[in-house]
Amino acid sequence: MAVKIRLTRIGRHKDPFFRIVAADSRYARDGRYIEQIGYFDPEKGVENAVIDEELALKWLALGATPSETVKAMFNRKGLNAKAVEAKKGK
Repeated sequence: MAVKIRLTRIGRHKDPFFRIVAADSRYARDGRYIEQIGYFDPEKGVENAVIDEELALKWLALGATPSETVKAMFNRKGLNAKAVEAKKGK
């Protein structure tokens, strides 16, 4: 099972709101997911995205691959650096 960390869209027409989820790559974008990691409101910006760092690091350690958008969010929040440090610490 290939797990990806990606955005799933919720919200109304022309008023997007996204969940950050860990999902099997074979599932639909807005379909079933394994676990919710956080959420993101594009009107407020990436700085205000709420991400559970513990869950994000857990899924990265288990080998989940983030999408390009989520990877950029993780870089801005400093989670990719923490994941690399955790791998080196093992």
